[in-house]
Amino acid sequence: MHVTLVHVRVRPEAIEAFIAATRVNHEASIQEPGNRRFDVLQSPEDPTRFLLYEAYASAEAAAAHKSTPHYLAWREAVADMMAEPRRGEPWVGLCPAD
Repeated sequence: MHVTLVHVRVRPEAIEAFIAATRVNHEASIQEPGNRRFDVLQSPEDPTRFLLYEAYASAEAAAAHKSTPHYLAWREAVADMMAEPRRGEPWVGLCPAD
């Protein structure tokens, strides 16, 4: 399983708009072939910090996600909301096996 942890920090005034845009992306992403999980987490200590947990069956399925219309729309919608560039961190999912 191919997992990416995406670290995001948004401007305080953009929190609600970021959540709304990300919810739309989440709903479409979980319908993609090869998607295993697409979790959106918010820090309880710093509400401007988010973590996206994206798990796909393969690196190819994860790469295909980045060319979907909903991802491209999300990327454009949230670009000006960022307090700093988002950072993707790749991981290999071991358990569950698929």
